[in-house]
Amino acid sequence: MSAPHAVFLDAPHSADQRYALLHRPVGPLRGRVLYLPPFAEEMNKSRRMAALQARALAEAGYAVLQIDLQGCGDSDGDFGDASWQGWIQDCLLGVEYLNTQVGREAPLTLWGLRAGCLLAPAVAEALDEACHFLFWQPSTQGKLVLQQFIRLKTAAAMMDGQQKGLAEQVRQTLTQGDCVEIAGYRLPPGVAHGLETASLKPPPRKLDSQPRVAWIEISRSATELSPASQTMIGQWQNQGYAMRSALALGPSFWQTTEIEDAPELLTVTRELMA
Repeated sequence: MSAPHAVFLDAPHSADQRYALLHRPVGPLRGRVLYLPPFAEEMNKSRRMAALQARALAEAGYAVLQIDLQGCGDSDGDFGDASWQGWIQDCLLGVEYLNTQVGREAPLTLWGLRAGCLLAPAVAEALDEACHFLFWQPSTQGKLVLQQFIRLKTAAAMMDGQQKGLAEQVRQTLTQGDCVEIAGYRLPPGVAHGLETASLKPPPRKLDSQPRVAWIEISRSATELSPASQTMIGQWQNQGYAMRSALALGPSFWQTTEIEDAPELLTVTRELMA
């Protein structure tokens, strides 16, 4: 298997470039896959597992593109200059590049991890083709993701003995159009507001399409999917999506202190993608 091909993509919507890795398929092409990374530090913690899965999918015949969104990883721009809508445009740029490399005849899958899944409905709706979905430990409400991120700042402030009400101050600052520094990231209003309103609701199906969704949660001890996932899966089923769901035994690698692997997740993903 050849090494992934690194490339910088011109992003006309922001006049700079995005870094991406293309994993070419081994053997006949079975499909195209675009990876939608998680939010902030979770992206860095997940790099190894994302790379392992991308290689495994390539060995199974999929062309996989991993893209760093604006202000993230090796892409141009500062995190504080990014926007939710700009990240959606970055994802569409990734699909466009995939198509130039392998054509668009093979089926397309949007593969999200955590908050990356929240980008998928908007990306799918903007595409001019149908697509399938692969969700890893999906965040179902962007509002909760934003609350948890802001909590990192308020928790640190409380430990320093600072006043309460900091969360409201953070929101006021964002509303006024200014960035807020949290855990080493300059959170911009354009990302915060987009994330807060994002939801993992099923996008309208393209005509005559039969989209599939592979929904996987990762846990060391759970015996069934979370209630939030069960509720959301029902909504997707009601919209005509073919759902396949599973639990994979493993650590929450996107937030562990040390970089950890979840090998069962690779196996489960392969089974659900088959």
